[in-house]
Amino acid sequence: MQKEDTLALEPKGNTLVSQGSPAILRELTAEAGISINGNAPWDIQVFDDDVYRLVLTKGSLGFGEAYMDGMWECDRLDQLFHRLLSSNAEEKIDNWSRLRLLGEILRHSLFNLQSSQRAFQVGEQHYDIGNDVFEAMLDPSMSYSCGYWHNATGLADAQQKKLDMICRKLELQPGERLLEIGCGWGGLAHFAAQHYGVEVVGITVSKEQQKLARKRCAGLPVSIELMDYRDLTKKFDKVVSVGMFEHVGPKNYATYFDMVHSTLTDDGLFLLHTIGNAVTSPKTDAWIDKYIFPNGKLPSAREITSVLEQRFLIEDWHNFGPDYDRTLMAWWNNFDQAWPGLQEKYGERFYRMWKYYLMSCAGFFRSRQGQLWQLVLSKTERAQVYRSVR
Repeated sequence: MQKEDTLALEPKGNTLVSQGSPAILRELTAEAGISINGNAPWDIQVFDDDVYRLVLTKGSLGFGEAYMDGMWECDRLDQLFHRLLSSNAEEKIDNWSRLRLLGEILRHSLFNLQSSQRAFQVGEQHYDIGNDVFEAMLDPSMSYSCGYWHNATGLADAQQKKLDMICRKLELQPGERLLEIGCGWGGLAHFAAQHYGVEVVGITVSKEQQKLARKRCAGLPVSIELMDYRDLTKKFDKVVSVGMFEHVGPKNYATYFDMVHSTLTDDGLFLLHTIGNAVTSPKTDAWIDKYIFPNGKLPSAREITSVLEQRFLIEDWHNFGPDYDRTLMAWWNNFDQAWPGLQEKYGERFYRMWKYYLMSCAGFFRSRQGQLWQLVLSKTERAQVYRSVR
């Protein structure tokens, strides 16, 4: 690895310009069409040369932590990440820090990071941070998953279209019992009970979600329970899971689908809504794992299909990943506008963390590395013909 001879910082307008960026980082950013201390909105403005050491030794974790600490800035983080991910910059950096990368792979390979003992960690760290953040950021239904933007007029409409599409895909009928695995703040449960006349049991690992979901669904045939999916035993006509499978982990996929199979009636339907990875990866992003979704792991299509064999038939597979980019940018706009009322409680470092989270995820989907899938699954015993719905 070659470095510039000097690591001095020189003033340029209102910023500090680094003279010490390592050659490998200059090459990687140039391949992505990014300049260090350049003038494009997606260029990186470096205020502390220690950023380079953090990136080369800690990869994406160091890059994200340096941003949270104000060591670098970028006017359009979403465009920055779109370019970095499209050029596979993270994978190339990982090759320079193989020991750290090996540690991440071994961590996911040797340990069940999504065991029942760990099931509530993501609820405590992420979903319980404060309902005020999510109420400010999300649409009125509080849907914390990708909206369906086909012919939608805005975020609220995109989420309503998504909720209705899910109900139609499940062929919900009045009087049926619907299980929702990972019910969030009750948006889908409320919608299905109100508009399709079904009885809903929703489960979550977040105390804050349970509390608000129960309040929002009061007066409807909806029950919201704080429990791990592995503890489910009752039978249901239909099962749905929206944005929860990302917390299951490959070591538990068989257990998860066996549980759904045992709770679903023979002529029922199961809809799985999940973020997907375009490629099978042995690890997860270290920054996302530490600060946003602990113990999370995105599935690939191969990982899902291999475990579905001899358990479920795939009736439908719908991909609308680009809609997540629009959803995330809408969430960011809502959060940014609401920030003056949240600032005193959460502080500047949280603001930078949340911005980095939403913008990096938008770039992930824009690069097409991130996918959004809805699968409709059935048992082999189901006799009815299924017709795909959009």
